[in-house]
Amino acid sequence: MNDIIREIQHEAGTHGDAAQDVVRRKHLALLAAHTGRNTIAYYSGWLTSNPNNPHLSVNDVDKNAFMAAVNGFDFSKGLDLILHTPGGDIGATESLVDYLHQLFDKDIRVIVPQLAMSAGTMIACAAREIIMGKQSSLGPIDPQIRGIPAIGVLAELDKAAKDISEDPHKIEIWRVILNKYNPTLIVSCEQAIEWAKEFVGSWLTSTMFSGDADAEEKAAKIVSLLSDFDHTRNHGRHFNINKCKEIGLNVTAMEEDNHFQDLILSVHHCYMFVLDGGRIAKMVENDKGLGQIRIITP
Repeated sequence: MNDIIREIQHEAGTHGDAAQDVVRRKHLALLAAHTGRNTIAYYSGWLTSNPNNPHLSVNDVDKNAFMAAVNGFDFSKGLDLILHTPGGDIGATESLVDYLHQLFDKDIRVIVPQLAMSAGTMIACAAREIIMGKQSSLGPIDPQIRGIPAIGVLAELDKAAKDISEDPHKIEIWRVILNKYNPTLIVSCEQAIEWAKEFVGSWLTSTMFSGDADAEEKAAKIVSLLSDFDHTRNHGRHFNINKCKEIGLNVTAMEEDNHFQDLILSVHHCYMFVLDGGRIAKMVENDKGLGQIRIITP
């Protein structure tokens, strides 16, 4: 990060306030030149901005940004998607992945320099390969319904039923807790969980494990581990590279190629430098300098 800051400060003498844009786009272009692949960076500012801002998460507006970012691409070169997101809307996630699969014939690698949680993990599972470092994490594919982890809701209901069956007197204690849930929310949680399991399993089978005789079995195991509350424990659980490999995902360590790692982390530090100001909700940019930046309004 310090090297990137010094580079931006140096460029400020020539480019003024645009120095950070010049440096960021230069490093994104260098990464694409090294891989020979189309490259898009998708960054959310959720770590440094108001977490209640709906634009920080994956949503349907993002597709417009990707439509701009893929302009002029040679789709036969595939796509490297650099992903840094807390997740978001399950329908928007499915739609975005379907769009990218159609464009790039599923030739997609997801690069996770730091965090790709929830729906971000779902997107990673739709890639042929996930590139992570020792500092990188994925998370449970637990959909959020009205800001509440769906699996957590159902787990709490199961615990209530078990406690009450063992001691009927506990019904009054649980009544207060369960009053916050209405039947519509519970049904929505059940449907969202099954929806997530279905399309993540389908993506793993048809993309990451395409041509593998054991594709369905491998996909089912991964989906089970990423969505099982007893295993994940918490919606914010971080799964490092070793855990992701252990559960069966096709993960490559960026440390295997020092130059490649340096290029990835330089890009990541460029974006984090910009996002640290707290004024940007979302950045979607390609290696040609095209894309969209969503500013947080007061």
